[in-house]
Amino acid sequence: MADPTDPYRATLDLTRQLIACRSVTPKDDESLTLIADRLAPVGFACERIDRGGVRNLWATHGRGAPIVCLAGHVDVVPPGALERWTADPFTPIERDGRLYGRGASDMKASVAAMVTALERLAVADPAHAGTLALLLTSDEEGEAVNGTVAVVDALCARGVTIDACVIGEPTSTEVFGDTIKNGRRGSLSGAIRFYGVQCHVAYPERGRNPIHDGLPPLAALIATPWDDGDEDFQPTSFQITNVQAGSGATNVIPGVMEVSFNFRFSPQSSVAALQRRVHDVLDATGATYTVDWTLSGEPFVTSRGPLTDVLSTIIEEEASVRPSLSTHGGTSDGRFLSAVSREVVEFGPLNTTIHQVDEYVRLDELRPLTTIFERTVKACLERGS
Repeated sequence: MADPTDPYRATLDLTRQLIACRSVTPKDDESLTLIADRLAPVGFACERIDRGGVRNLWATHGRGAPIVCLAGHVDVVPPGALERWTADPFTPIERDGRLYGRGASDMKASVAAMVTALERLAVADPAHAGTLALLLTSDEEGEAVNGTVAVVDALCARGVTIDACVIGEPTSTEVFGDTIKNGRRGSLSGAIRFYGVQCHVAYPERGRNPIHDGLPPLAALIATPWDDGDEDFQPTSFQITNVQAGSGATNVIPGVMEVSFNFRFSPQSSVAALQRRVHDVLDATGATYTVDWTLSGEPFVTSRGPLTDVLSTIIEEEASVRPSLSTHGGTSDGRFLSAVSREVVEFGPLNTTIHQVDEYVRLDELRPLTTIFERTVKACLERGS
């Protein structure tokens, strides 16, 4: 094991070990055991809160308020076609100032940086005020129903409130340190089935074409302005993601057309309002249809304040760039943690190659990354919230 007092070597060593774990969601491939075995000797109480075959770790050091939490996930998306990779995606390779491997940037480097930061804090001040906490799951890239949400459920049942939480998602876009995510849009998906009557294409009067019935309301939904957003959020976006119809034959009018869509929505639109407006548009056309809805997460935001201010200042000092606050992008486990934490933000390395072939993290990001986590946690403990 690398010298734990050397932020760079310790973080690089652990990142390499984590990449070598074939933790394709929802498996952790014993990576959580690896982390718990590192933290326990420096005084962390490591609790597994597993559910539904998903492994989760809640590790704490100290007691009482404030509770300052670093959070993330050890699971990764599948690597895809292995022949497209330069090397085995689960064999960490250093080349040209980069560390390659599946999960390198999303988000095993951040997990390693968080763990080594917490190690240094616990060793430097074993009797520190408040509580150091680490929350890790193996179910963020997958269904995300038994991962962080399971830990949040357990914490809520115990009456635990986190005072400040930093999630190590790869948020940097152009240069390391340029972006902090201080919130995320909500995600609401739907599946519409337009029903017609199947028949021979030469005798359309004997049937009803669900594609013809569905196109006008779909065009109306596309053209609808849903809201204007606000100072933190872009306007709500409606996107069709899949359309299926047809029997496979060119001479048959189908009986059903299925359309999948998604809203990424701001707090200016509620779930109920979006659903009602969709039904109003569909009903106005006289189409015969059903809709199934799936809510992946409500929007959340941590307004500019103590956590964003201290993190921004530390990033500027360590990375020589002033980060901007953003709520753009996809969902994250922040949507669950916002229910139990007073402040939730996300910060991590460049996201240029996440989910791609030959994913990598820049080696020169590792030292500032773990130092930023360490200094942010320490500052939050010292300010008392």
